Amino acid sequence: MNKNEKSRFESDYQQHLKCLKLQGKADKTIEAYSRAIRRVSEYFDCLPEDLTPDNLKDYFAALVDSHSWSTVKIDRLGLQFYWRHILKKDWQWIDIVKPPKVKTIPDILTPSEIERLIGATRKLRYRVFLLVTYAMGLRLEEALSLQVGDIDAERKLVHIRRGKGHKDRLVPLPDLALKALRTLWLKHRHPRLLFPNPVGKAEHIQKATRHMDRGGAQSAMKAVVKDCAIKKKCPYTICAIVMPLTYSNAG
Repeated sequence: MNKNEKSRFESDYQQHLKCLKLQGKADKTIEAYSRAIRRVSEYFDCLPEDLTPDNLKDYFAALVDSHSWSTVKIDRLGLQFYWRHILKKDWQWIDIVKPPKVKTIPDILTPSEIERLIGATRKLRYRVFLLVTYAMGLRLEEALSLQVGDIDAERKLVHIRRGKGHKDRLVPLPDLALKALRTLWLKHRHPRLLFPNPVGKAEHIQKATRHMDRGGAQSAMKAVVKDCAIKKKCPYTICAIVMPLTYSNAG
């Protein structure tokens, strides 16, 4: 792209981000859809509106060879949103890209396997995070986002805010999870966050404005699974178990 085209693309791209926010899309969706636009623009080095159906057939054929069908589907939706809301163009030809319908279920960890994972986790914040996530069957982001005010210790409930589908829900709070959260909070005493991002010196953690890094939490989970030699394909974004945790030792 030349200078003028780059300037035009940047303007449209910012409008794209604004439109995604105004449509109430989740942060992860905004990131994924905007990445799709950047990726296709960089692939052809031209404005998205200049692409033909044949260009996009070639693009998606290459994407299928290099990425998962999940990525292909997200990129298709991202481009479709851009065409409809920014370029005001029809997307009839999108039918050329039809990711296969695949239903999968995650491997379920047994309580004894979860106990091994928690016991093998050395850092307290990750140990408590694993325990709370699995004990209450939370998604990774739901657990990370927990705040002090979400805990109803008297009724043994946790208020999960803006979970999947932007819906709130109440989740039972096991005694073990409550005890672990109290132990962790007494270590950092953050006024709002239960899992504050540990940036800088330890004494500065009370000033943290964000929760623990998502990537760091996932890496910690993967590392401890490897250390425990658990061969199951553990879910690192949605963590749920069938049977409740009943053991008394948090590790």
